[in-house]
Amino acid sequence: MLRHKLIHPQISSILASAGHHSAILIADGNYPAASKRGPRAELISLNLMPGVPTCNQVLEAILSACPIEEIQTMETETEGPYALDGDPPVWDDYRKTIQSEGLDLELKPVDKWKFYEAVSTNDHVLTIQTADQQRYANILLHVGVRMD
Repeated sequence: MLRHKLIHPQISSILASAGHHSAILIADGNYPAASKRGPRAELISLNLMPGVPTCNQVLEAILSACPIEEIQTMETETEGPYALDGDPPVWDDYRKTIQSEGLDLELKPVDKWKFYEAVSTNDHVLTIQTADQQRYANILLHVGVRMD
């Protein structure tokens, strides 16, 4: 029986085989997961119904199971129909979750097109597609090393 929060067998298996620098994308419901991923990345669709589950719920499960050394978000647009003034509300949720896991990590916003490039590398091992409907909820986690 597992002691951490993550109980999904396929996700657990992929994380167990991931190594330092492997990338894990937690994608919102609008992310083009079928076409924007690494050549060896597995896609797991958890999108049950609109809003279930959220990216933050998946983040909580992943952080309980795997050492993470860097977290990137998709930078918000400042013009156009998807523009926001300031950080998206979901980023505050991420910060709370990161802090509650006892991690000292900052979110690193990355330009949308550079974010897609970062996801399209050989290091990308997993995309978890959620049904999160919040704008700019995509989050890219980079696996660290186990120190204990």
